[in-house]
Amino acid sequence: MVVKPYQWFAWLSTACLLTAALLAAFNVYPLYVWAFIISNTMWIIVGILWSEKSLIVMNAGLTIIYVAGLLLS
Repeated sequence: MVVKPYQWFAWLSTACLLTAALLAAFNVYPLYVWAFIISNTMWIIVGILWSEKSLIVMNAGLTIIYVAGLLLS
């Protein structure tokens, strides 16, 4: 089994993302938006560390969407 480096950071990012989803499910606005921004930014870092372009693009796109939502609402 191949273990990628910084696996602990990926799990931390996952925990943060699940927390953001929990906050969104209970409509804890705007805290859940900030939690999504933080967790997606963490996943961008994981994507950079792992050289995974799909992780970088998807999470950068989501981060931009969340920031735009905050600024335009």
